[in-house]
Amino acid sequence: MSAFSKFSQTAGFAASLYAQRAGTQYLAHVRREPMAMLMTRKGREDPYAVYRRMRERGTLTLTARGNWSTTSHRVCNAVLRDRRFGVVQDEQLDLSFLGMNAPDHTRLRRLAQPAFSPKTLPAFRTRIESTVGELLDRASTDGRFDVVSGFAAPLPISVITELLGIPDADSGEFAEHGAVIGGALDGIQSLRQAARFAASDAKLHALFEKLFELRRREPADDLISRLIAAEGDQVKPGELEPMVFLLLIAGFETTVNVIGNGVLALLNNPDQWEALRADPERLAPKAVEEALRYDPPVQATSRIALEDLELEGHQIKRGQWVVTLLGAAGRDPEVYDHPDHFAIDRQDPADHLAFSSGAHYCVGQPLARMELTIAMQLLAERMPQLKIAGPVHRKPGSTIRGLRHLPVSA
Repeated sequence: MSAFSKFSQTAGFAASLYAQRAGTQYLAHVRREPMAMLMTRKGREDPYAVYRRMRERGTLTLTARGNWSTTSHRVCNAVLRDRRFGVVQDEQLDLSFLGMNAPDHTRLRRLAQPAFSPKTLPAFRTRIESTVGELLDRASTDGRFDVVSGFAAPLPISVITELLGIPDADSGEFAEHGAVIGGALDGIQSLRQAARFAASDAKLHALFEKLFELRRREPADDLISRLIAAEGDQVKPGELEPMVFLLLIAGFETTVNVIGNGVLALLNNPDQWEALRADPERLAPKAVEEALRYDPPVQATSRIALEDLELEGHQIKRGQWVVTLLGAAGRDPEVYDHPDHFAIDRQDPADHLAFSSGAHYCVGQPLARMELTIAMQLLAERMPQLKIAGPVHRKPGSTIRGLRHLPVSA
């Protein structure tokens, strides 16, 4: 390709990006369109204020781009479970079976599921407890540390890379890949972001190619080896790398963000932190579930109508999307008492939707819950005097909600 052709492509891409951004800014600031407002800096900082405004408009509302959105826990759950809705693979980001419908989704999910089943989890408990202990030992020595880079990221990255069979994983590098890829779920917003995404994608591709070649020669007792053994029959050509990519990124990025969001919520609510400190073994699992409800790491997911149908008194046409706002569902006053209050000993009747629902319910949630519970319990036991010790910075995305920095003193 000539330099002129490359420049033309880049210029066209840039023009498209900035036209899209301008359109979003117009919808957000001039028309005050809620879905666009969620993409602004203010909306990313506090999406829950936007959700409250949206909820006043009803359980299902038409967006400016001709699709639908819902803040209702009941409607989100119904859409996610309804087989008349499905998913479509993203053109820029192949997320394996997360972007597939049955039967392909079922086929690949069944291959991954045994690695995350409750039967296999006891083998990881000792490793998780040991890793948490080591991280807290290091943090105690320093006195001040960043919850994200010093605790929340290294823990799940260590666990998922061991489960997959990725040797010598650099937690800092993988955390950066996760943040870059998570941010891309909102769509590429700038040339700089596009370049960072391409760089992360290239590095992971090179790592996977090398690792797949090794495991074909020397199989081991890990998930990648088992997936390679299923190639040709259960894993079709071109499916292996996207599947490992999904399991790797989803296997740590969600957990990183729950720990960060959860610790921040606890420290911002001293009475709840005090309650957890007083009874960490009993309340750690409850603190995890409340963190997932109150400030979930995945704020939204979408489903496309596979046929014409009626929903909440509205006609949904085949090909229209329904955005299920999971963050809003967790604050639905029809389901939760005092939904904007962070309370770790809740007795609400409904489960949150932080791990989605229906066919695409998170395959790795048993492992994530174990990691999160151990992390919260040992943090409360080992660092009862934990306090925020500097400015807190969020990641820039709106679909994936998490912290980039949470400085604390122990």
